[in-house]
Amino acid sequence: MFERCSKSWRAQRSEPGGGADGDDSLYPIAVLIDELRNEDVQLRLNSIKKLSTIALALGVERTRTELLPFLTDTIYDEDEVLLALAEQLGNFTMLVGGPEYVHCLLDSVRLLAVEACVSIATLLPQEDLETLVMPTLRQAAEDKSWRVRYMVADKFSELQKAVGPEITKNDLVPAFQNLLKDCEAEVRAAAANKVKEFCENLPEDSREQIIMTHILPCVKELVSDTNQHVKSALASVIMGLSTILGKDNTVEHLLPLFLAQLKDECPEVRLNIISNLDCVNEVIGIRQLSQSLLPAIVELAEDAKWRVRLAIIEYMPLLAGQLGVEFFDEKLNTLCMAWLIDHVYAIREAATCNLMKLVEKFGAEWAQNTIVPKVLGMANDPNYLHRMTTLFCINALSEACGQEITTKQMLPVVLKMSNDQVANVRFNVAKSLQKIGPVLDSNALQTEVKPVLEKLATDTDMDVKYFAQEAISVLALA
Repeated sequence: MFERCSKSWRAQRSEPGGGADGDDSLYPIAVLIDELRNEDVQLRLNSIKKLSTIALALGVERTRTELLPFLTDTIYDEDEVLLALAEQLGNFTMLVGGPEYVHCLLDSVRLLAVEACVSIATLLPQEDLETLVMPTLRQAAEDKSWRVRYMVADKFSELQKAVGPEITKNDLVPAFQNLLKDCEAEVRAAAANKVKEFCENLPEDSREQIIMTHILPCVKELVSDTNQHVKSALASVIMGLSTILGKDNTVEHLLPLFLAQLKDECPEVRLNIISNLDCVNEVIGIRQLSQSLLPAIVELAEDAKWRVRLAIIEYMPLLAGQLGVEFFDEKLNTLCMAWLIDHVYAIREAATCNLMKLVEKFGAEWAQNTIVPKVLGMANDPNYLHRMTTLFCINALSEACGQEITTKQMLPVVLKMSNDQVANVRFNVAKSLQKIGPVLDSNALQTEVKPVLEKLATDTDMDVKYFAQEAISVLALA
């Protein structure tokens, strides 16, 4: 909102006559925003001293709902500025509506305290941390306001680095466990997002024991969390634990969790797991991976619900890149071809798009040897819908495969299909010739494509005629 005020005021002032007619009530807020972000510390301090004036201008409700959140979201600053802000907020009771709303101020001050702890902890000697910083941190980690606990979770890796290994083992591990089990989903999601980083930064001599005993039980609970944002946050980092825990622990403890997440109803959770398969592949190897996770992927690819199948198709190019061409050909190629004859049109359409992305990833030579012969074989399928899928695939693949493959392998099949008994196939032949025309050389266009389009332009079916004439016009063959 404050950003909008600033932009709105500037926009008004820049318009002709804007200086006189613009809403000058926005001006102090615009100045406040600029000064709070100025590199000059003194300017930032000066703007904080004007906060009460701004609050009066805004009124109590907008101060509570707009000014305070803006301040706590914006100021990540030197201790001097944080101190000045805390001091100002201490006099804000009446400006937020009186004692019944004072909790808004306490939240803001405590949020700033978490920020201050991070910066102060990096400056203090180790022996002073326990007495000067940790009491504030312990209180913040158990604060009644979820925003304060969220701030602790969000800053946890920085806190961990600042306080060192001993305090991490004694204080931060139990605090992190509590944040992972927090009653508020936002806090759990913020903590889940830090799982890998927190585990990486644990003292090496006790890292595995701490993870297996204290962190992994919490992680197992989060895998089946009721909130999809929590599950998605965890899925984005959980694969990274495999490199920390090694092969045996990954196979025994982590793979079952990955399998559960692969089958999660939330698409983002599944995508985050598939996106990071390479982490696990490095630790347990492709064969172990294929025996454990791949059956789950295949199961989803053949799911009775077409939307589940569709989701897996959309992940397939990503998965292919993770696993490599050899493994893909051995395990997943058949699956991709089967989707082309699925009974649901949306699946066939997505499968066609999927082939194009695979060719872009693996190259024209791979397409020529692996994909194109199978696609062209469908031109003789007794089901006219499958014959049409051949044409759709040719449309999608021609550019990626290039002129030679298109001219020598694909074009003859398209031309032959112009004699199909089904009008829908014939008018799609005309559309395909229009689509692949720019890939062909002028000789092929004149000697092979033009005669067929001219024949189709005299077809008894109106749609076939229309699309043939359109193709002749677009390809300038008249």
